[in-house]
Amino acid sequence: MTTATLTQSQGSQFTRIYSYGAARGDLIVPNSELIGPIDSSDEWIQQRTGIITRTRASAGVSAIDLATEAATEAIEKSGVHADQIDLVIIATISNVQQSPSMATVVADRVGANPAAAYDANAACAGFSYAVTQADALIRTGAAHYALVVGAEKLSDVVDPTDRSISFLLGDGAGAVVIGPSDTPGIAAPVWGSDGSKADAVGMNATLTEFRDGAAPWPTLRQEGQTVFRWAVWDMAKVAKKALEVAGITSADLAAFIPHQANMRIIDEFAKQLKLPESVIVARDVARTGNTSAASIPLATHALLQEHPELSGGLALQIGFGAGLAFGAQVVVLP
Repeated sequence: MTTATLTQSQGSQFTRIYSYGAARGDLIVPNSELIGPIDSSDEWIQQRTGIITRTRASAGVSAIDLATEAATEAIEKSGVHADQIDLVIIATISNVQQSPSMATVVADRVGANPAAAYDANAACAGFSYAVTQADALIRTGAAHYALVVGAEKLSDVVDPTDRSISFLLGDGAGAVVIGPSDTPGIAAPVWGSDGSKADAVGMNATLTEFRDGAAPWPTLRQEGQTVFRWAVWDMAKVAKKALEVAGITSADLAAFIPHQANMRIIDEFAKQLKLPESVIVARDVARTGNTSAASIPLATHALLQEHPELSGGLALQIGFGAGLAFGAQVVVLP
């Protein structure tokens, strides 16, 4: 029996990020508003995390609303019409509806219907994972232009009395449009996971336990020291590997944009990577807090606004968090 030969699509040889969009929660929440329930102080939070304020969204603003706002800005700045976008990926851990995905709703809202659309759950590594997927799918010809969004409303899944993570978290969304390029704009990733430490950070109960009255509404918890040590030591090695994979050194970077988890982690990263003074390090965590999958694009958006001279330069981004999942790659800033 003769078999027909399948045709496989092939896309652009290279891809790049065209633009960034951002949406922060409409409320600015200072440390002083959170210290009562956790019996703490503004000084303690700043010393441990570097966070002065975090942005959170009002009750009537959803993660989908934040994602739509960020996506709209990214599309407008990209020069790509919304109806040309045929892939939408939203990285999130705070979709309070298991189904439908946020991505299908956002694709329709921004005018990208009927794009392929799905959510990716890799927590704080989610944006890096989604960029990796968009890059690969465009290069195989499965998509032409992609909208990638990191969107979180973590205030929906936080317990104000929890001392391990509640005071860290903020709400927001960051988006990028990715498309074909004549030159490489997104390096290969260094990504992976360590499920043996899955209990170190994540939800404290399941939805079925909540349904059955066996647990309150599930909220985020973490083992702070475990996560801190893993982030500082193991993730610095991942960041160094990402530079090697991209074929560059830290001296070639214009910017370093780590997940905005904690200022102490960011500072330790910069030290271990031996970043020259010319490299601008994103420290958006001080005013926005930890926004999980949204933190890298939000920090990049802020950096490009403050330092337009970074345009065209190389940036190392690295996300790491629950799972434990991690992902890093070097990108060319639009």
